[in-house]
Amino acid sequence: MLLQLNFSSNVPIYMQIRNQIIMGIADGQLPPGEKLPTIRSLADESGINMMTVNKAYQLLKQEGYITADRRSGAIVVGGVSISGPHINDMSEESISELKLFVSEAKLKGISKELFLQLTGRLYDELEVY
Repeated sequence: MLLQLNFSSNVPIYMQIRNQIIMGIADGQLPPGEKLPTIRSLADESGINMMTVNKAYQLLKQEGYITADRRSGAIVVGGVSISGPHINDMSEESISELKLFVSEAKLKGISKELFLQLTGRLYDELEVY
């Protein structure tokens, strides 16, 4: 698994790992049932501490994107819940980041229609299983 980590970014490394795995799931690069690298191998491959990878995996597990156990490792779960999506399925942090992004777009003069068109196009490009 190739991750592109930016060590000079303000975004913590564990969040960069989390975000890239979520994007990989959303765009179909990591389909349901796909086995993720072990914590040790991903840490060695990326040149980072195993605890950093573990923190990312624990967060992904907590948010329901992966399952993990000692025998089978970390495995991608399907993208859509059976009961359907709810606003509560998004973390407070994600909602806060989205609000900031919308605020920045609005302050830059991007109309609601253009914003919705752009986000709609990006949303449609993703293949969630």
